[in-house]
Amino acid sequence: MKKLRREIIELLKAGNCTPRISTIASKLHSRSSTIHYNIKQLEKESAIRSYRAVFDYKKIDEGFCSFVLISLASGSYKDPDKIAEILSKYPQVESVDIITGRWELIIKVRTANMDEYYEFAKNLVAIGGVDKTETLNSIRQVKSEFTRAIN
Repeated sequence: MKKLRREIIELLKAGNCTPRISTIASKLHSRSSTIHYNIKQLEKESAIRSYRAVFDYKKIDEGFCSFVLISLASGSYKDPDKIAEILSKYPQVESVDIITGRWELIIKVRTANMDEYYEFAKNLVAIGGVDKTETLNSIRQVKSEFTRAIN
């Protein structure tokens, strides 16, 4: 049961969700076929990149969230995409952004707890091209791009 639960969560995180066309049509007072056509057009244009479930991360053992600022070593500074690509392959990494300022990259990491984050961080600093990091731990998420926190 636990293994199946984890596999379902991973599939939902990877985008195995679909929009409820009839619900959207009802809210917009439009025909389902019209909504379906428009959604397909948005998908074709890559304006819609994925459909994903919105989780209460604490309930799926990914409640510890950190933002990690990364400074690249001088040899990697010219190609931040290479390090970003390596980081994006880690399952704990939710997002990778190339940024401006004193740091070159910022990643969002989700783990079950601080101990699991520590194991991830040891791998992070071992990546060739990473000079230094600074971790910022989220203590409470108020809003994401998907939803507001419910009190």
